[in-house]
Amino acid sequence: MKEDYRKVRGRIFDIQRFSVHDGPGIRTIVFLKGCVLRCRWCCNPESQNYAVEEMETAGKKKIIGRDVTVEEVLKEVEKDNSYYRRSGGGITLSGGEALCQPDFGAALLFGAHEQGINTAMESMACAEFSTIERFLSNLDLYLMDIKHMNAEKHKAFTGKSNELMLENAKKIAQSHTELIIRVPVVPGFNDTPREIGEIACYAAGLKGVKEMHLLPYHRLGQDKYKGLNRPYPMGDVLPPNREKMEELLAQVEKTGLKGQIGG
Repeated sequence: MKEDYRKVRGRIFDIQRFSVHDGPGIRTIVFLKGCVLRCRWCCNPESQNYAVEEMETAGKKKIIGRDVTVEEVLKEVEKDNSYYRRSGGGITLSGGEALCQPDFGAALLFGAHEQGINTAMESMACAEFSTIERFLSNLDLYLMDIKHMNAEKHKAFTGKSNELMLENAKKIAQSHTELIIRVPVVPGFNDTPREIGEIACYAAGLKGVKEMHLLPYHRLGQDKYKGLNRPYPMGDVLPPNREKMEELLAQVEKTGLKGQIGG
């Protein structure tokens, strides 16, 4: 990484401190703008477009997206170093899809490691592997979505097929980076025991993968679509209940993976 990595610029839409999700311990989540997928259930629709947008929130107009340097973000992240040390936490890149901003994302991870901060990334791995490799050398934990094993159904609900992502999962599993598979459980898309079982069998066959997390669909992002003047793609679909999630968790655990509900 070049000496001037702290000057690399990127576009984010939020920084969330004191998170206890998306990686171990207490974490700071950096949400990057831009995504190549258009998942119907996306709870951060303001992340999808790279462009700076205007969204109405609580009756007020809010600008979504701002350009920052790695140095600016790291100053915010480093405020909680003491919490990271005590809890085993650190920084997590989210979005959107961090792989859409490889220069910025890779520089952020490099800078965090320079400060001894644990690093994680939420990602669909929907990019050429040469792009992913730029992140791996400074990435401790890859939280990778696998949404479905059927390519056609995956494309119908997300806008893209899944072949590249599944192939990348194999390559990431061969790296030094810990890989945890996460599955958004979405009614009408992948919430049957067969579908979750197929994903679990695939995950269990990946080198070194020991965990799979089931993330139940929720409607918390619904108001954001209204604020962006966009229709909510999921209509009146309700979240899966606890009984359904436990049934699906049993399918994960049958493969020998450690399963959990939520991430």
